[in-house]
Order: sequence, then C-alpha cells, then structure tokens
Amino acid sequence: MIWRMKSFEEAIALLLLVTLFFIAGAEAKAETEAGVDRKQFPADFLFGTATSSYQIEGAYSEGNKSMSNWDVFTRIPGKILDHSNGDVADDHYHRYMEDIELMHNLGVNSYRFSISWTRILPRGRFGQINQNGIIFYNNLIDALLDKGIQPFVTLCHYDIPQELEVRYGAWLSPQIQKDFAYFADICFKAFGEKVKYWSTLNEPNILATWGYMKGEYPPGRCSQPSCPSGDSRIEPYVVAHNLILSHAAAVNIYRKKYQAKQGGFIGIVMAAVWLEPFTNTPADKLATSRGLSFEVPWFIDPIIYGDYPPEMRQILGSRLPKFSSDDKQKLQNKLDFIGINHYSSFYAKDCMFSPCDSDTEGNGYAYFTAQKDGQIIGAKTGVENFYVVPRGMENIILYVKERYNNTPIFITENGFGQEGSRNPSNEIMNELLNDKERVEYHRTYLSSLMRAIRKGADVRGYFIWSLIDNFEWSSGYSKRFGLYHVNYNTQERTPKLSAKWYKQFLGEKPKLASQ
Repeated sequence: MIWRMKSFEEAIALLLLVTLFFIAGAEAKAETEAGVDRKQFPADFLFGTATSSYQIEGAYSEGNKSMSNWDVFTRIPGKILDHSNGDVADDHYHRYMEDIELMHNLGVNSYRFSISWTRILPRGRFGQINQNGIIFYNNLIDALLDKGIQPFVTLCHYDIPQELEVRYGAWLSPQIQKDFAYFADICFKAFGEKVKYWSTLNEPNILATWGYMKGEYPPGRCSQPSCPSGDSRIEPYVVAHNLILSHAAAVNIYRKKYQAKQGGFIGIVMAAVWLEPFTNTPADKLATSRGLSFEVPWFIDPIIYGDYPPEMRQILGSRLPKFSSDDKQKLQNKLDFIGINHYSSFYAKDCMFSPCDSDTEGNGYAYFTAQKDGQIIGAKTGVENFYVVPRGMENIILYVKERYNNTPIFITENGFGQEGSRNPSNEIMNELLNDKERVEYHRTYLSSLMRAIRKGADVRGYFIWSLIDNFEWSSGYSKRFGLYHVNYNTQERTPKLSAKWYKQFLGEKPKLASQ
C-alpha cells in the first residue's frame, strides 16, 4: 500500500510535528536542572491525585453491586500477572475517609476518581437504580468538599456491568450508547450540583486497543490464534465508533438538561504517548505523524471536526465506520476540555515504505521503539515500555494545543511505576518508600509542563497517578504507582518520599486575586 499526503491539512500536521520536534531540543536539554515551583502556576490551577473505582474500591459484592467485566475477567486463569483481582484492592469503599485525609494532608485541591457503573446500575438500564451506590458516592463527594477538594469525576474508567457484555456484546453494539447515556443522566442528576468536572470516558483508545485488538483487557477479544474470538482488524474501530457516540450522547444530555443550571464542564480523557522520528528521513517523519494520528486524534478529531483523521481513512478504508448525518449532529456538542494521560515517549520508525517484523497497521504503519543507536529514549521505570522522557510532556501538550485550537487541557494522569510485589521484603520496602526516581520524574515533567504553559497552552490542572498503590490492571499488584505505599495484608497506608515532596511542592499556594 502506498500512502501519500492528499490534503493541505495533512501537510500542515506534518509541518507542525517537525517544527515541535526541533524547537523542543534546545529547551529540553536542561530539563534535569530545571526548577519548578507551585507559585509559577495559575492560582486556580488544579493540583490533585487520581484513582479509579475498580483499582481501589474493593467491596466487589457489597451494597448490591453487581459483577463488572473486570470482576469476571480477573477470574480467568492467566489474565492477570500475579493471579490477583480487585475484590478487596485498597478497601477504599470502607476507608475513603482515611484516604481523603491523606489528600487533605498533601494539600491537593482536586481529586480525580471514577464511578463504578455497577454500583449505580447493577443491570444497566435493564434494572433499578441502586440507592446504596448513590449514597456511597454522595458521601465521598461531600467528604471531599468538606476538605476543600474539588471532585473531578470520570463516568467510565474501563469497568462496565457484565450484564451488558452478556446481553449484546457491550461496546461492540450501538445499544451501549443508550445504556451509557442513561447512566450518565443518573449521575448528572444525583451528583452534578456538587461536581463541576466530568469526563465521560477514560482512555477509550486503550479500551478499544487492549480489549479488542490485543485481547489483554476485557472482553479479551482479538484475532485467532491469539484469542478464541474476535477480529483485531475490524472490532477495535467498531468499538471506538460506539465509544465516540456514547461520549456524544452523554454530552448532549449534560448540555441540554444540566450544564446551565449546574455550571460544570465536561470532557474526555485520552491516553497520549509522544512520538519522535527514529531518523530524520522523510519516511520516519511521516510515520511519526501517522502514528500520532492513530492515538489521540482517533477520538478527538471526530469530536472536534466530525470525522476520523484522513490518515486513518486512507489506511483503514471501509473498515473504519462512517458517521451518519445524525451522528454528526450528535457530535456538534463536542467537549469543554481534553484530558491527557501522559507517561512515556517512543521513537516511530516507518513500516509503510520499509519492511518491519511486526504488524503495525493499528499504529498507522509506524513501529514504536524505545531503542535507537544502542541507547534507550529515557531511563527505565519499573513498568515495561514506560520510560522517563520529560520533553514528551511539553511536546504532546503543544501538539494537542495546535491541532485543537488550544482547547483547555487537563493532565489527568502522570506517574512513575515501581516494580513491587504484594509482600515486599524489608529491603525492597525501603526502596519503595525512598522513591527518589518518582520525585525526579514529577519534578522534571512539571518543568516540561510549565514550558508548554509559557508557550500559550491552556492547561488547567495536573493529577498524579496515583494517590495510593493499587490494582494495576493486567499487572495486578506487581506494580506500584502510589504516593502512599499500601500494605495489602493490613491496608496500612505509608507515605513515600514522593508524598512528602508533593506536600512540600503544594505548600506555598498563591493567593487568589480576591484575597
């Protein structure tokens, strides 16, 4: 297949990419020496921590909650690295007051968390509203507000009622749009007077890819022989289409029924890696542009501009669904902000004009690698394919800024993962608590973030992933991202060096103009 630029917009996108790459070089070389201070950020900037319901709540069968897709998936042998599940996790369901006190002690002014769909609607729209779930989240929100912490709520962070999977295939069916809209409406009505920041979906690009292309997240679908059922070349794009239209349905409800009265904002959260050309050849530069288009723009282009990126249309052809005139009408309500979950960066190598050993169609015929000339792109972390590349933060923000006319941005996740078991030895425990690498990670990434803000990017918040160690999806409890260490036997929370650093960083807050 031969790919050529066929539009002025594609040429501009490539020029933007190359410009960002070269401009960043001189400024980023001193990033390890850069200082960053809370007072450099706007007074109303949100600084917080982030979690998600399945990863911390536990109490998987309490309060009339039903089984979620993750409750079921983690019980399939071999799906989770350490054979664990989220049945108890951090027991946040019972310990949320303790965890809010941890946040208050840090000095954060916001907390990003997600609502468990199965606690609110155990059977989706096919059953009753669960008042126990409504009460739990109202109590959580009230307790946050009592401490001066602004709730930043995600409606769906991967976990959905398993019944929707069984009934009609969940995200593979357009019926999910009705279920998601119904769920969103209930949440806006129950919590919207107190919640000013809503995100519809967390990382729908990861959900579509890992659940339906790689088969490593629920429902574990991909092409045979890797998975018992699925089609990696078609299903991810069907799922993405339904996710985009589900977002549109929820935003439409919020705009028409709640926003004017409640005064909040609504957006979507995307996983966002940064890519740099493997070489300075035109082929690798084009591959980088294509690779980026298959990431954030896969979802945000339709929401902002009404259609998928032209690079995706040209490569995927008829396998990429089309938006009907009715669909495009639904997309008119767009969003108020873009959430960016950024952790790492890679090099992109051309696989369209050059042979590659792996299937890269899902990346726009770009091969992502951290290796170049015998060197890795940045220091390794405790998580595979996560590298410390602070300049990526500035670059991905500027890329989103330019592509989407400086739509407001929140950094909804940024964090450093440690290798760590459920029962670490005393020696390993000391290393986990003395997490100097995490401190340096956040310091340099915040410096990079500040550079983007100084270049005009409308960034309004930064959330560290995560408040506490938790269940890290297919890695189980073998990875630790928390500012606080969790002993999973006793549920004791212990501050790491990074928690003390974040508290010190947030300590000097600028006074508001009205003060």
